[in-house]
Amino acid sequence: MLSSYLGEFLALATVHFLAVVAPGPDFAVTIRQSVRFGRWVGICTALGIGAGISVHVIYTLLGVGALMHTFPWLLMVAKVVGGAYILYLGVSLLRSQPKSTLEGEQTNNQTTARQTPFKAFVTGFLTNATNPKATLFFLAIFTTLISTTTPLQIQALYGVWMCLVNALWFIVVALFFSSARVREVFMRLGHWFERTMGVILILFAGRLILSL
Repeated sequence: MLSSYLGEFLALATVHFLAVVAPGPDFAVTIRQSVRFGRWVGICTALGIGAGISVHVIYTLLGVGALMHTFPWLLMVAKVVGGAYILYLGVSLLRSQPKSTLEGEQTNNQTTARQTPFKAFVTGFLTNATNPKATLFFLAIFTTLISTTTPLQIQALYGVWMCLVNALWFIVVALFFSSARVREVFMRLGHWFERTMGVILILFAGRLILSL
C-alpha cells in the first residue's frame, strides 16, 4: 500500500526539505539559542521546532486549512499572531548587550543557567507553531502535492516524517553552532550576532505585516 504513494511522498519530502534548509525564523532562533546557551538548549529548541510542525499537520488533516480558505479572516488572525511573536523575538535580540560570559557557564564558581530545557523547547515550538509562513506552506503542499484520495493515515505518516526532518535538521544546526570554537567567537562578537539575527527576524515580521 505504501509503495503506491512513493512518488507523492518523494515530491512532498523534496519540497519540504528545501523549505526547511532555507534560512528563516526557525534557523535564526536555533542559531541564537545554540551559540548563547549551549548545545543542550539548542537541541531542545530544535526538538520544539519539530514538535511545532505537528500543529500545522493536525489542523491541516482536520480540515482547518479548508476552513481558512472559506473564512479568510482566520488566516489573517494567524498572520497577525505569528508576525507579532516573530517581531517580539526580533526586538529581544536587537536589544542584546555585550557579555563577559555565556549563560550556562561558570561565573564566580556558580552556574547561571537562565534557559531551561523546557523553556528552550517552548521557544522552538512557538517559533514554528505561530509562523504564518508555515501555515501557508502546509496549506499549499497539502492541497497541491497530496491527492484528495490519499488515505488520512498516509497523510498522517507524511506529517510525522516532516516533524522528524525538521527536528533532525535543526539538531544538526544546533550541534554545529554550539561548538567550542563558535562559542568562543560568540564571546567576542555575540551581541552583534544576536542583533543581526534580530534584524532578520524583524524583517520577516515586516514582510508579514506588509502582506496583510
